Amino acid sequence: DVQLQAFGGGLVQAGGYLRLSCSTSGFTFAAYAIGWFRQAPGKEREGLSCISGSDGTPYYADSVKGRFTISRDNARNAVFLQMNTLKPEDTARYHCNARMTFSDFLKDKGGLDYWGKGTQVTVSS
Repeated sequence: DVQLQAFGGGLVQAGGYLRLSCSTSGFTFAAYAIGWFRQAPGKEREGLSCISGSDGTPYYADSVKGRFTISRDNARNAVFLQMNTLKPEDTARYHCNARMTFSDFLKDKGGLDYWGKGTQVTVSS
């Protein structure tokens, strides 16, 4: 079965860093764009970064551009998100998911649409 499992969250102070990982199985990894999403209480889900499966082209939302870096390892069917200069506003549950295209990522639809449990990131002052 399709699975995308996010790991690496935790509690950090503002200005700190975390590296999230997304472990996947059950699908042709390189055929999909893998995106990172987050959702905080009282806020809608936000797509913050995506990386193409074919050539590793990245995309970043304005809220994380310059602070977060996405990468992939097709040999391990894994995607990573290096999160630097974390802010309290980054506090949310983070998920990874697979989309067919960058367009579907931006529209938050399509692809495998498997959310899993996600991983909690909490940034304190």
